[in-house]
Amino acid sequence: MDLPVDPSARAVAQRIPSGTVRRARRRRPTGEPPPLPHHLQTSGVRWLVAALVLVALTIVVFAGGLRGVAVDVTVVDDAVVRWLAGLEVQGLAGVWQALAALSSWWILNGLLYGLIAALLVLRRFRHLIVLLIVAELVSLLAENVLAAIAQRPRPFGVVIREGWGGWAMPSVQVMYLAASLVVVLYTLVPEGRWRNTGKWIAVALITLAALGRLALGADAPTDVLVGVALGVTIPLLAYRWFTPSEVFPISYRRGSGAHLDVGGARGAAIGQALHDQLGLVATEVKPFGLAGSAGSTPLRITVAGDPPTVLFGKLYARTHLRSDRWYKLGRELLYGRLEDEKPFNTVRRLVQQEDYALSLMARAGLPSPTPYGFVELTPEREYLLVTEFFAGASELGEAEIDDQVIDDGLAIIRRLWDAGLAHRDIKPANLLVGDGHLLLIDVAFVQARPSPWRQAVDLANMMLCLGLRSSPERVYGRALGQFSVSEITEGFAAARGLALPSQLRRMLRDQGRDLHAEFLRLLPSPPQPVSIQRWTLRRVGLLGATVVLAVLLVAFLVSTTNNDDAVKTSLEVESLACSDLEPLWLEAQSVPSASQVPCVRPLPVGWALGNVAVNDGRSVISLDHDRAGEVMVARLTAGCDVGQATEQASGQPGVRRYQLVERQGPDFSAVRFDVFPGGCVTTRIRAPAPNRAEVTAAAPSILGFTPRQQLAQALEQRSGGRLQLDP
Repeated sequence: MDLPVDPSARAVAQRIPSGTVRRARRRRPTGEPPPLPHHLQTSGVRWLVAALVLVALTIVVFAGGLRGVAVDVTVVDDAVVRWLAGLEVQGLAGVWQALAALSSWWILNGLLYGLIAALLVLRRFRHLIVLLIVAELVSLLAENVLAAIAQRPRPFGVVIREGWGGWAMPSVQVMYLAASLVVVLYTLVPEGRWRNTGKWIAVALITLAALGRLALGADAPTDVLVGVALGVTIPLLAYRWFTPSEVFPISYRRGSGAHLDVGGARGAAIGQALHDQLGLVATEVKPFGLAGSAGSTPLRITVAGDPPTVLFGKLYARTHLRSDRWYKLGRELLYGRLEDEKPFNTVRRLVQQEDYALSLMARAGLPSPTPYGFVELTPEREYLLVTEFFAGASELGEAEIDDQVIDDGLAIIRRLWDAGLAHRDIKPANLLVGDGHLLLIDVAFVQARPSPWRQAVDLANMMLCLGLRSSPERVYGRALGQFSVSEITEGFAAARGLALPSQLRRMLRDQGRDLHAEFLRLLPSPPQPVSIQRWTLRRVGLLGATVVLAVLLVAFLVSTTNNDDAVKTSLEVESLACSDLEPLWLEAQSVPSASQVPCVRPLPVGWALGNVAVNDGRSVISLDHDRAGEVMVARLTAGCDVGQATEQASGQPGVRRYQLVERQGPDFSAVRFDVFPGGCVTTRIRAPAPNRAEVTAAAPSILGFTPRQQLAQALEQRSGGRLQLDP
């Protein structure tokens, strides 16, 4: 039912046309959600809970090494792997290899390169930034944190027939495949039927790749489970939080990315907000005039009444706020700060500014829309500004104009000057012609007490807009009635390059004429161009920071897309003592034929373990000296060629040692070969001249060896005979 207008709404009611249905406004109680609450979808919450539970269980079970419950889990996992590996069907081995290839590093790096290229081409820079952050975060959490805590070797008792690197928990390659497919879905596939179909395809691809790696012995089921949970959860939450589809929709239809979908939940929220906060009953909300708007979503709102009233709305979201920030940052990098261009901190302040600017325009007697207030859809994220709708008016670029319209346009600039205001965005889309008069809209960036340069730019831009639909001679002649020659000259001296709105520059190009030059020829003397370059310490600092960030980004891309994970995967361990069984088991798995596994004996003062990298077919151990840097790199492989090296005493049963001195001085360089049945450790020793004696004296006693048989017995003892190191 219709209710009397409450006193707080009286001012707005006096402006809204009579006959409009008004309702009592309603205050939202504390704790009640806003019309359009911001939240993760339930599937995102489920994935988050699942990932947290799995990560917590992984830490609880495996953080203490292969003991207790960790042994029980490993026994079950390895039984599944052995069963799959033992299936004997003709051609099945080739099928497993093909399935595992879905998560190969060639495929993963190809996906990453392709995603980066596609997002650059499609100009989805925000999605690209999230992708880079997600890639780094996934790598950090999985490889540097969780894997280092769990320290889980590969499945025992099977022949590993697929490439692998580092600890087994979580399955890094399956994790990256899952993460890549989620990123594809949320950056390239439109929401709805296509994305839902894509999710099932992604599930199938991940499942097939995981089956292939399980059957080939590279991963265990729980490794895959944790890898998939991390690979799906991190990018899913990142894209739903930072690039929600309702704000950053994936669409291949032509149009501006600034325009939001006003159907569905957002459409219902707009209706509720108008009813509760302004007392208006919206019967229809539809986009309007999208072609001329890049900084908001313009709407045509029909509200109930007798007759129905049409209002104009501008929907602002955080995407528009960020676009404003990037635009102003770009301007400052290219030109410096031409005026007060400090970006807005919140969407609320952006909307408040325009609502206030409309009031300033009305107070100055300018022909701009009457403001009716604004409503909140999502706190600090989305707001809708409601104003008068100029029915029947058309854009200047599509209207026929006469002297009255030209005089109106020039009078608008004069009135802005007199009121101490500048519009800052004079372009055809913001100039409407209705009932033979010119109207001014989109006052979001109106500035009070602007610089003289900005006021002069407004004048030149208005004359250029009017000249598009008339002639420079006609506009110039009418302008002399309201402005002096010196003021017009100043305007065209200032209006150059980025000082002209992009739509105006585009329309000038489309006409195939240099309208600016035609106006200049009408002036008594050519103006001296006003430089729009402003050099400040802030601008120099921003340029320097931009260069540094660009270099870091390139370095990050190189490090992210190289094959280090495929050929040299670090274990992130601080010790490789001959009693540390987990990393030694993993080394033994890297070269299944090796009868000895290298370890590091207690180090002399000044020495430290640099890195331990383990991959299928090789293990690499590097050692550092506090004054000489990296001085030893030992590499375990299945064999080596000792060449002309001279045999020396090894001091290790079953190991024959050879050494070849490559350089005696001033810096010392040598290669040592420790050969044993089924394997070889090649150690390169480098000693700078000042530290040669110290390094060469300690080097022979740094590396030790643990027999493979001893490691196998330790595993059987830990597991009560349920696990065997080798098949």
